[in-house]
Amino acid sequence: MLKPTTDPSVTTGLSEAIEFLLPALEDFMRFEDQDLAASEHAKWFSSLNEALPRRGRGAEPTLRVLRDVVIPCGLRIGAPGFAGWVTTMPTVVPTAAALAASIAGAQRWWVQPFNFLEYLALEWLKELLGLPASYQGTFNSGGSAANLIALAAARQWACEQRGLDASRDGLEALVKPRLYASNQVHHVVSRAAAVLGLGRRAMIQLPTDRGLRLDVDALRDRLRQDKADGCTPIAVIASAGTVNTGAIDPLDDILQVCRDESVWLHVDGAYGGFGILDPEVAPLLRGLAEADSVAVDPHKWLAVPLGCGATFVRDRALLGRALTLEPAEYLEGAASPEERVGSQFDGLGYPFHDFNLEQSARSRGVTVWAALYEMGAEGMRARVRRHNSYARRLAELVEASPVLELLAPVTLSICCFRYVPAQLQGGNGNGKTLNSLNREILRRLHREHHHIPSGTEINGQFAIRACYINPRTTPRDVAGLASSVERIGAETWARFTPGD
Repeated sequence: MLKPTTDPSVTTGLSEAIEFLLPALEDFMRFEDQDLAASEHAKWFSSLNEALPRRGRGAEPTLRVLRDVVIPCGLRIGAPGFAGWVTTMPTVVPTAAALAASIAGAQRWWVQPFNFLEYLALEWLKELLGLPASYQGTFNSGGSAANLIALAAARQWACEQRGLDASRDGLEALVKPRLYASNQVHHVVSRAAAVLGLGRRAMIQLPTDRGLRLDVDALRDRLRQDKADGCTPIAVIASAGTVNTGAIDPLDDILQVCRDESVWLHVDGAYGGFGILDPEVAPLLRGLAEADSVAVDPHKWLAVPLGCGATFVRDRALLGRALTLEPAEYLEGAASPEERVGSQFDGLGYPFHDFNLEQSARSRGVTVWAALYEMGAEGMRARVRRHNSYARRLAELVEASPVLELLAPVTLSICCFRYVPAQLQGGNGNGKTLNSLNREILRRLHREHHHIPSGTEINGQFAIRACYINPRTTPRDVAGLASSVERIGAETWARFTPGD
């Protein structure tokens, strides 16, 4: 029996608590049931929706609710047919590592193995991505924070080039700041501009070419015009794999523009940075190792638990100036000046709080270390190549089908396509009708729950978007998606009326 001792919560019996939940978790991971979150919505909602208990229910009733109500209705993003988002359910070993860290490495500071693995995992990521060993890395909560940290460094650099110190003195003297990216850039970048005091209007979204990649000529022209108008370029953000279509901006050419114009180059590789492991994609990522900053998300393709992003910045000292904390006596003052470690609390270990937004943070590095220790570089390379091949195979099935149409080139592991009935082919299609039809096809796919892509719009055309980063997906799931869209498309079109 799990009972509290000196505290109203249970502080012993971890094995018993975990063993109580494990069968339900194992059942969930088989993905054999229907989508219970939808079919049982009224039941679980009414069961959970209650007022704050005046008296606690106790450990076992709490675990029973988790086992019987919450877990069976959980989010099915690990199901083999799920190809909707650029996130997935973590694999087993990194999940176990996260549990270990929550108990034995609850804080990433101090002289202890979890602190060291934070450092080591960043070193391994740099090697995996081909980044120079001199880059300063730091883990954070994901793409939003990873890009924000990189752009904080960019802001600091741009200001220092003009004799300003943004982190110390603020932005009062900064004249008309500008950030540059394609119109396919992830929207977290605009939010970063707002949070950093640059303003969302500082974000200049430039046109793309036919492959939905940043137009380099448009970038060069706009940079020069803005400089002539007295603006302050802060950074160019190049996408190494947009979440919309997987397009990779021409990094080499963008890098040359940035060097010619003395502007910081940041590469958002949150999704596609790991694409460098695929020999068919690697040439498109030349220039990555020369960027001033790079963001990646291990919780995407590496399939570690959600909440793990990473930022790498070329200039370690600059990043420190942008994000440093003022000294705190209870931390730095509490550390022993002796080099010999008599206690794990004699030193802070590898310091990351001067390169990050967080002071207290869980150990994310151990999950990355566990994933790479388990798979190795070649295992991760095989995963990326397999998933990219899935998108290429789906594109082949689409192009071979008389009723499916590819809407964007396949670069990484994303394939965007739509259903076009014979009556609407050859320029006879009404755009609104096709968009409505494909939205309904996607809704029906989701209700059947075997194949779960997402939807997007490409040049005003609604697309069914499959993104393959799920370790559990098989070739059968890829072929099944194409055939299901054909089947559901025919059924839907047979009774479809414009305006549905």
